[in-house]
Amino acid sequence: MRANPIFRNVSFAAFFGMPLLLTGCSSLAQLSEVGRPPRMTSISDPTLAASYRPITMPMPPLQAPPEELASLWRPGSRAFFKDQRASQVGDLVTIIVDITDNAAFNNGTTATRAADQNFGIPNFFGAKGKIIDAVTGSNTLKTSSSDDSSATGKITRNEAVTLRLAGTITQVLPNGNFVVMAKQEVRVNSELRELGVSGIVRPQDITADNTVTHDRMAEARISYGGRGTITQIQTPRYGQQVLDSILPF
Repeated sequence: MRANPIFRNVSFAAFFGMPLLLTGCSSLAQLSEVGRPPRMTSISDPTLAASYRPITMPMPPLQAPPEELASLWRPGSRAFFKDQRASQVGDLVTIIVDITDNAAFNNGTTATRAADQNFGIPNFFGAKGKIIDAVTGSNTLKTSSSDDSSATGKITRNEAVTLRLAGTITQVLPNGNFVVMAKQEVRVNSELRELGVSGIVRPQDITADNTVTHDRMAEARISYGGRGTITQIQTPRYGQQVLDSILPF
């Protein structure tokens, strides 16, 4: 049964037209910013974004707080009058990211093997003159082999990221932990830098000056990127990325 030419043409058009459509959308976005720096996104509620998903984690059973009659002190407070740290949805908290990673690996392997063997077969069940001598020309079969391999490997990595930005508590989990999301945009000339940090923090890990470090955040997601003229030049074109993914050589 032959395929319908109409559907075949539609398949070819969809296969080759989709990359062109994506490239056209990207080109239109770039053309809209010709002659001016990249636009910054407007400030909005991160929980209203299409990509936002509430976090669900295993939680211990809730326990009622102990009652302290005639006491002016509130459990968990660091100040007598009021705790200035972030404690509920909408409060701000400063996130400090200071990552410095250094790694170096050196591996070397050398292997050498040699073998030499002689097998004597004088008669071989009376077939000496007919088979052995005809093939080897003597009473002995001799084998030899050698193997030599050498390999070296070296990996050196240096990474340093230092950020300090304010985030918002978007969710309070049943056990009291906070879901924090932070986003910041910095535009310098025609290059827009985007910073993003999100994760889960404990209330007790927020210091008295209302800051928390990245190593105190669970499920931390830290991104540092951007878009603009320099980023466009450094990013390979869509066609090149597709060819690099599918070509076997």
